[in-house]
Amino acid sequence: MPEKFKNIAVLIDAENISHSFLDDISENIALYGIVSVRRIYGDWTSEKMKGWKVLLLEYAIQPIQQFSNTVGKNSTDSALIIDAMDLLYLQHVDCFCIVSSDSDFTRLASRIREQGKYVIGIGEKKTPTSFVNACNEFLHIEPPKKESKNDKKPQEQRNKTEILLDKAVDQLADASGWVMLSQLMQYIRQVKPDFDLRELGVRKPVDYFANRKEKYRVQKEREDAPSTVFISRIR
Repeated sequence: MPEKFKNIAVLIDAENISHSFLDDISENIALYGIVSVRRIYGDWTSEKMKGWKVLLLEYAIQPIQQFSNTVGKNSTDSALIIDAMDLLYLQHVDCFCIVSSDSDFTRLASRIREQGKYVIGIGEKKTPTSFVNACNEFLHIEPPKKESKNDKKPQEQRNKTEILLDKAVDQLADASGWVMLSQLMQYIRQVKPDFDLRELGVRKPVDYFANRKEKYRVQKEREDAPSTVFISRIR
């Protein structure tokens, strides 16, 4: 399971990464701890940013305007780098997550690491090796699969929530396959702040897992923490 950080700064290069990756990005980052800074950089007067604009409020990401004043030069990179250095020296950020597939952030990642901070990079498979290797850890993301237009909205939302729970149990489970329910729900609410158990037909998290005996095991007593509920997937 990834190390937990208390203050993560997420800096997104909107001109170099597609908005279609945002769900995957959010799920990955939530595994590492508490996100205290969410910023995204781009020229918001550009039509290319339309896909990102509709997601900013939903995901509580602060947009940083950077006009493209020079043809062929990505001024967004400079704005992101300047902000990252300010955060490095002025705030108690212990982990930086740079979301981009651009090699221009290679030196930035190296500089942050020199200060003893942890750097997570997130980008596509095409990301240059120089940037990948400059990070402590690099997570590759892939475009999401297109969903059928015939899917019904309520069932579609329920399915997505159930898939999210399955993935969360797999990612957070310890070596023996168990995860604390409280830890699991904390992660889910970071990834999906509007998470509503009523979508799944229950009022308490433990009931959802207890009602699916073919899929999950629920253990309410363990020697090391008798009052804690643990969840495990049946393989």
